[in-house]
Amino acid sequence: MTMGTKKRTKLELVLMALVLFSIVRQFFLGSYHNMFLGILTLILFSVPKIIDRKLGVSIPTGLESVILIFIFCAEILGEVNAFYVKIPVWDSILHTTNGFLMAAIGFALIDIFNRSDKFSVKMSPYFVAFTAFCFSMTVGVLWEFFEFSMDWFFGLDMQKDWIVSTISSVKLDPTGGNTPVKVVVDSLVVNGEEWNLGGYLDIGIVDTMKDLIVNFIGAVVFSIVGIIYLKHRGKGKLAESLIPQVRD
Repeated sequence: MTMGTKKRTKLELVLMALVLFSIVRQFFLGSYHNMFLGILTLILFSVPKIIDRKLGVSIPTGLESVILIFIFCAEILGEVNAFYVKIPVWDSILHTTNGFLMAAIGFALIDIFNRSDKFSVKMSPYFVAFTAFCFSMTVGVLWEFFEFSMDWFFGLDMQKDWIVSTISSVKLDPTGGNTPVKVVVDSLVVNGEEWNLGGYLDIGIVDTMKDLIVNFIGAVVFSIVGIIYLKHRGKGKLAESLIPQVRD
């Protein structure tokens, strides 16, 4: 067992212990929904090992560590402990990481095909990185579709609302023309009740665009790392620790 494997195992054991503690705590609190999220987290923790054993894809230590931390932060800290609400930038951090991870997965898939003797078409490092970027953005868009569907059909709030202090709309043009009118929103009235939120309650639009923008940033960062890895294959330690490889 290598030193990297030991570190990865210790990290996984610590995270699993924290998840088990959270499951027991939620049981005594009577929050069975959060208990289910804890059990789901343990199941997700096993995904990298399943991929490694069943598909013959070696998940590097760095990438597996990032995946485990991402799952823990999203489910246990984000959902169970409400970090999404308590820490405004929490969602942005996770979506940035998701863009990075999805680009890594897309990059690995394309690179595997590109190196296979069964495919006659060989792609340049830039095209491989661009394809990985597109893969990451597609996954990000599909996730936003999922969030919207959950909110629309089941009354959830996965697309967190934002407070917008000013709005600009052609609907407010008194002449009925196409000139946007900017209005400063000081108060919000819902069903006759005034809410002093300091602005207009935006439902989902700002959150969706913010998520896609930070996903874009994460995807771009990894695409740059991927290009460097392909142009200097075997020399980049950072990229090597983040890009899955197929075992012979």
